[in-house]
Amino acid sequence: MPSLCRDCFTQFDAQPRCPACASPRAARHDELFDLSIAHMDCDAFYASVEKRDNPDLANKPVIIGGGRRGVVSTACYVARIRGVRSAMPMFQALKLCPDAVVIKPRMQVYADVSRQIRAMMQDLTPQIEPLSLDEAFMDLSGTARLHGAPPAVMLARLVDRMRRELGVTGSIGLSHNKFLAKIASDLDKPRGFSVIGRADTAEFLRGKPVRLIWGVGAAGQQALSRAGIETFDDLLRWDSADLTARFGSMGTRLWHLARGADNRPVSPNRPVKSVSKETTFAEDTADADLLDGHLWRLSEQVSAAAKAKGIAGRVVTLKLKQTRLKSITRQISQDDPVQLADRMYRLARALLVPELGKAPFRLIGVGLSDLVPDDQAERGGDLLDPQAAQRAGAERASDAIRARFGPDAIQKGRSLR
Repeated sequence: MPSLCRDCFTQFDAQPRCPACASPRAARHDELFDLSIAHMDCDAFYASVEKRDNPDLANKPVIIGGGRRGVVSTACYVARIRGVRSAMPMFQALKLCPDAVVIKPRMQVYADVSRQIRAMMQDLTPQIEPLSLDEAFMDLSGTARLHGAPPAVMLARLVDRMRRELGVTGSIGLSHNKFLAKIASDLDKPRGFSVIGRADTAEFLRGKPVRLIWGVGAAGQQALSRAGIETFDDLLRWDSADLTARFGSMGTRLWHLARGADNRPVSPNRPVKSVSKETTFAEDTADADLLDGHLWRLSEQVSAAAKAKGIAGRVVTLKLKQTRLKSITRQISQDDPVQLADRMYRLARALLVPELGKAPFRLIGVGLSDLVPDDQAERGGDLLDPQAAQRAGAERASDAIRARFGPDAIQKGRSLR
């Protein structure tokens, strides 16, 4: 069986250890050197960057998130072993892991590291489709002659270079399409390298839950469950026409994915259409103060992502979800594009106040769309709000101070709610 040492990159036939360096870390698969569609996903990215920048945190549980009434953005693997998960309420995470070090996100720092990783990917192929700051698809078809090595070797070298030069690790999923490559990257985290070949696709999917399908969230899983669909085996029993009649265009896609088929290309030029963040509560809430605190933190996160991407948006969206999964979406448009957290929060809050009578809610989210380059953002000020320019200046100054002295150098009181 073709094998690759992930430490010295020697190619060999299957053995317990690498014949060159004796490392047990090897990728093995019959199609290892024939596949070229990959998904790279950084391991606990935000927490890894924080541990890199503060070696004292190396063996400590680290949680990235807001105040005690906030939620977990991500957690290192030490904290995950204790049961901490993304989107978990912070108070619950701290019950599971009371000795955790909680750090507010430094989005600009993470964005800078992300750009460095992207540059490393571009040394391998121009066919890169980013999904977020810490993950991307790559198509390395036809690059073996250029690099003098098959894609699997170059991917192993990529994550090794990330570790050595940037101090962050990543996991690789390698397959014959995007759907399976993304699943594979999550099979052996952290520092994983997993392969799903053409020949073993059907066997791999047999009996697997449909929640593996990227984009099928809790509501989608419930809709599938009501139709008696829990696994890929259940999907295989449906005709394409019946799935399409029941679920629309998603039904057609599900029919193909159940067979491991995905013809979507890796699209490097796919434009970002929106930026959004949302929080699902452990318990439904009608607490206006709690909702307002989450609204501010979400606005901060969306603003940080927009600043990192160099974009602004003309449309601010508020998303709420009630107990029975009924969604409420409200939008407000602005001639002057929005990027700053303060302005985004004030617009979103104006949308929230009229909806408070419909509480309790189980989810709240903030989004930014109709995107433009950030050099068009908030140039004209607000004639109806004389203090807007002053607050904007204060926010820009706060961003600069946090970038220099750390995320806790300046905090707004409302972020602690």
